[in-house]
Amino acid sequence: MQTYGLPMSQNLDRDWIIVLHDLARQMRTHFDQRAREFGMTRAQWVILSRLRFQPGASQNEMAAVCEVEPITVGRLVDRLEARGLVERRPDPTDRRVWRLHLLPAAEPVLKEINAFRETLHQRIAASLGMEKIEELVDTLLAIKENINTEGGEDKRTAFKG
Repeated sequence: MQTYGLPMSQNLDRDWIIVLHDLARQMRTHFDQRAREFGMTRAQWVILSRLRFQPGASQNEMAAVCEVEPITVGRLVDRLEARGLVERRPDPTDRRVWRLHLLPAAEPVLKEINAFRETLHQRIAASLGMEKIEELVDTLLAIKENINTEGGEDKRTAFKG
């Protein structure tokens, strides 16, 4: 069977879209399990990680990254704030917007997140090698770009990070 000029596997275990989806689900599951060991959620880890590289992001921007509604991010941030990991600061130009900033207490959690990511990177690199990983990243970025230019992406996920 062929679709759009590309072979489509009758075996779902070999269908690259299914495999990619399954891999993403497995990665989320691993991160969920690890975050729970620290009394947190994967979504909270995503917020902390993104804020490291995007300090001052708004709750709406975080909602797009986490693929949840802004009210859900508000609750997640409430819990992060209660733990002393994040603080909300008013936006200087729009008083309806809260900007999120990491607090020093977030550093040990960020170190754990990075250590977990590094472990996954090493496991994958050991089995594939860096050349294949670079090729894979290039391929995934091309797929992402193709989806974005086709307009098939939900606008909430268009936030670059």
